[in-house]
Parts: sequence; structure tokens; C-alpha cells
Amino acid sequence: MISRINSAVLNGLEVVATEVEVGFSRGIPGIVIVGLPDNAVKESRERLKLAVSQANFDYPQATKIVINLSPADVRKEGSALDLPMAVGIIKNRYRMESPAFADLLFYGELNLNGDLNPVKGVLNISLYAREKGFRGIVIPFENRVEAQFVKDIEVYALKNLTQVIQLIENPAAFTPCHSEIIKEPLGFCDNDFSEIKGQYMAKRVMEIAAAGFHNVLMIGSPGSGKSMISKALPSILPDMSDDEILETSLIYSAAGLLGEKGGLVCGRPFRSPHHTISDVGISGGGKYPVPGEISLAHNGVLFLDEMPYFKKSALEVLRQPLEDGKITVSRSLKSSTFPARFMLVAAMNPSQDSIGLGEAGGYAASHSQKNRYYAKLSKPLLDRIDLQIEVKKVKLDEITSLAMAESSADIKKRVVGARNLQLHRFKNLKKKIFANGQMRNAEIRKFCPLDESGGQLLRLAVDKFDLSARGYFRVLKVARTIADLDGVESITAPHVQEALQYRSLDLARF
Repeated sequence: MISRINSAVLNGLEVVATEVEVGFSRGIPGIVIVGLPDNAVKESRERLKLAVSQANFDYPQATKIVINLSPADVRKEGSALDLPMAVGIIKNRYRMESPAFADLLFYGELNLNGDLNPVKGVLNISLYAREKGFRGIVIPFENRVEAQFVKDIEVYALKNLTQVIQLIENPAAFTPCHSEIIKEPLGFCDNDFSEIKGQYMAKRVMEIAAAGFHNVLMIGSPGSGKSMISKALPSILPDMSDDEILETSLIYSAAGLLGEKGGLVCGRPFRSPHHTISDVGISGGGKYPVPGEISLAHNGVLFLDEMPYFKKSALEVLRQPLEDGKITVSRSLKSSTFPARFMLVAAMNPSQDSIGLGEAGGYAASHSQKNRYYAKLSKPLLDRIDLQIEVKKVKLDEITSLAMAESSADIKKRVVGARNLQLHRFKNLKKKIFANGQMRNAEIRKFCPLDESGGQLLRLAVDKFDLSARGYFRVLKVARTIADLDGVESITAPHVQEALQYRSLDLARF
């Protein structure tokens, strides 16, 4: 008798159907697993023996058990195949028959007591099970919240192997989980713009960035408030749509991070990796590719503090995702594509050992020191950053002032209004975009017409400051967003002028 149990494995974010075949044969007693299992799957042989026995089932000690993981040409990784393998052994041992074997998909890890441990990727697997027409899915109890986001499928979140077998024998005795879905605001923002004294230009730039999904670079002396301003940015970003919640939650589920909060990701992610991070940590990858920081920041913010201290190779990884909104990680065993549509917010000092000097904003660093410091940032990367500004030290009068600045809630209203204009403008496009920062050249030519004075001003700027073609289009996109914040359709010279002043590096201010 051959038992066949439905399951699945993750390949990056892609779900691969896996049929677990269990058969008994003559030979040396033990468990043989074939079908390209990795070490975690191979080690399940010892877990299965004790888990089945501890669940009060008769484990066939004197029998050779052969387990085939089909398709045999796809690498299987992780411990989530423990449950279907154990179910297959018990089905064979007791010659069980039930329609549940065909209707349900089994996914979970077993410990030595036969209890089910939480696993990663349950949200991805649940969506796959619904797509393939399974009646339900059997998962560990701790993963129940993320699976309940998927409608039109029965979710059986059980605690141990004994309950799984009881479900197979008597499905009517179990009720699928239907508790309230928790949308956990991952990366909830504690900072509010009302708490930030002064820095009116920096706050204006953040408003423009949030409205148009633009990238930002802030250059200023230590203590000028760059990090605090960056951390307040999520508080003015528009709320996530259901599609964005699902996209982001799928990434966190595949990375095994969704269970930390016990719910879905409904708040804009804010990722702030340390500058010692490796290339793989930024982009994702490994022997079996997993999402990196740029994918974990999908639909949110990636903040790089002290940007020049990051490895140059790690920074160059950002170039393709900033343009395409995704990254493909290729390894010898497999290739995976991860979403990576994020806002890049970077901060740096004017030089490696800069010290702010008074209100003039000068910096105690020689020309050669600055050149060495800025050499770590390539021109192609800087061209992809729409907004580049100088952040000066806050004056003492502003620090001690009791007046409250404009709150994040008030700024967010203007941002949402500008985003709604953009959504209406782009709704008939074949390519799905939602903000000005995502426009390509064709959309820029269509939606960013300049009047005569604005066009003349931009031509002068290109000649004087040697703007690249990419820099030229970035200025146009920022000007389009500024016009949207003003609630006007036409881009005029003042909008272009304001957009140009946010190109500090092109204007050679440092």
C-alpha cells in the first residue's frame, strides 16, 4: 500500500506542490527519504519515530519505510513536511481510508512529543491551497491568524498529531477557525512631525517624498535631526490597501517574521539595517534564497543611516530594485524573484569627521576629505535619488520654543489628497502605478507638460549643473508632485524651481 498526502514547499515566494508518498518495503528497518530533501528534511527521520510513538500510535519498528517527495527534481527544504510524512506513516500502518486525504493539505513541523510547531510561509501555502481547490488546510495552532486572512478555505489549526488523525477520522467533530483577523501594524511609528523643532525644509521634502513615493538623501552634521525626521516618515504615508497588506504579509510569512506579531502587516514597514550588513542581507539570497531588507521594506521605507559607511557593493545592489521594484536572486540551486518596491531614505554627514560650524552651515573638512567620502556613492545611485537636501543645525530659539509644529495627521491629509489625484491620473494605464515616483519616461512625457517659463528654467539648469538624463526626468517627477500638492494640473516655473533646489549634490553645495 502506498499512501499519498498533499503538501507544499516554498521556493522563495513561489509555492511548489509536493506529494508525500509513503510506502513500506522489505529491507533494513529505518526511514529512507528521497526526492532531493535538504538536511532539515533528512533529520525528520528521528523526529518522526518519537513523534508518532509519543502520539500513542504504533510505529512500525521492524519495517523499512520509504518516503518519496514528488516532484523529485525540486529541492525540498525546511521542517514543514514533518506532518504530511507522519500522517502518511500512520495511514499506511493502520490502512486508513478517508476523503480528507484528498481534500486537505497538510503543512507543519512536529516536535518529539508529537506537538505541532509553527512554521514559516503559512499564508503563502494557504493561498495556494485555495487556488488549487483544496477544501481546507491543516496547520499548527500558532499559525492560525495569518491563514485566516484567506477566505473560502477551511483552516484547521491543530495542536498535535493526535488531533490531526482525529480530524481525518471524524471531520464533523472539528470546526474550522473563524476568529477575527488581526492586522498588526508592523513598524508602527512612534514619532510625529509635531515633535520635530525647526527643519522646515526637511519636513517639506518628506511631505513631497510621501506624496510622490520619491527617494530622499539628507546631508547634515550629527545631531541635526536626520534620523528623527526619517523615522517620522511612516506617520504621513497613506494607509496600506488590502492588496498591499497581502503583498507585504506574503514576504514576511515566507521569511518567518509574520508570527512575531501574531497578525498581518497593515502598517508601512520601516527597515533600518546597520551599515555592516552584507550584500546578501540587503538583496536577499543564501543557499536557498530568502527575502532581504529591500524586500522586507516592500511598500514601506528603507532607511540607510550613515550611507557612505555601507559597503559600496551593498549600495550598488539597490540600483536595479529602485528602477524595477523587484529583484531576482540567482543561485546554483535555484532562482527567485522578490518584490522590492520601497522608498529609499538615506542620511549622511557632509564629511567623515564633520562638525557643524554656526548658523552658516559650514563644515570643518578639506576638499580632499569630502571627495574621498563622497566617492563611496556612485553617480548612477545618486541619480536615482530624487530629493537631495542639506539639513542644517537647529537654532537654539527653535529648540526652546514651546510652539507645536504641524502634526503628522495634518500633513498626511495633504499627502493622501495628492495621492488620490495620482491614482485618478494613472487609473487607465496598462502598467499598474500609483505614484509619480514610479513613472517611466513615456508617462513623464504624457503627464508632466511644462509651460514655456518652466521649460526654459529647466533647460538652463541642465546646462549649468550638468544634469544627466535621469536627473532631468527626476526633477520633472518631483515638480509634478509639488503641483499635485498645490492641487493644480499644470507644472509652472515655481514648481520646477522648488524641485531644482532639492538637488543639492547636482548644485555642488558640498
